[in-house]
Amino acid sequence: MRMDEQELVRKVQGGDEDAFAEIVRLYKDRIVNYLSHFTGDYQKAVDLSQETFIRVYFKAAKYKPIAPFSSWVYAIASNLARTELKRDRRRATVPLEEMASPFESGAFCEDKPDSGLVRNLRLALDGLHPRYRVPVLLKDVEGFSQEEIARIIRKPVGTVKARISRGRAYLKRELDKAVIDPSGGVAVKGESHGRA
Repeated sequence: MRMDEQELVRKVQGGDEDAFAEIVRLYKDRIVNYLSHFTGDYQKAVDLSQETFIRVYFKAAKYKPIAPFSSWVYAIASNLARTELKRDRRRATVPLEEMASPFESGAFCEDKPDSGLVRNLRLALDGLHPRYRVPVLLKDVEGFSQEEIARIIRKPVGTVKARISRGRAYLKRELDKAVIDPSGGVAVKGESHGRA
């Protein structure tokens, strides 16, 4: 029979590594998925999730069961992601895709390109300030209630509601800028989608 999360946390607080492994198993995929949406970078999400679980392990003694354990884990992940995004903004980077490649096209297996809708949604999420991105992702992707989100980001429920509303409005405006391609795809306005 599976232990409840509070019992697992008590065991982790006592140094039980098997209980910690169970917590990682329970949350790993959800945290990576959340961080991937948050950062727009899967590898960065994996790295941040590892750092999240390191902090969960070493700070387990600080957890108090007044809020759900999941709220505490997501708060750690959110804080790490916000810090990483601030650090990234300070660095001048050029995406690898924009660098000229000395290799011939098709020399390597490429990932299937995103549909226009997915690409536009990613662009819109990337443009959304973390103040709004975090509550929107926690609500619409992770399924947390507004009360749980308030505990995670340590803001009043009214602030959470407003940020979700503003974040969704921004995403809607950005996605409304997209046009439907005659071939059935979705493209950004002004983007050439004719065939050669």
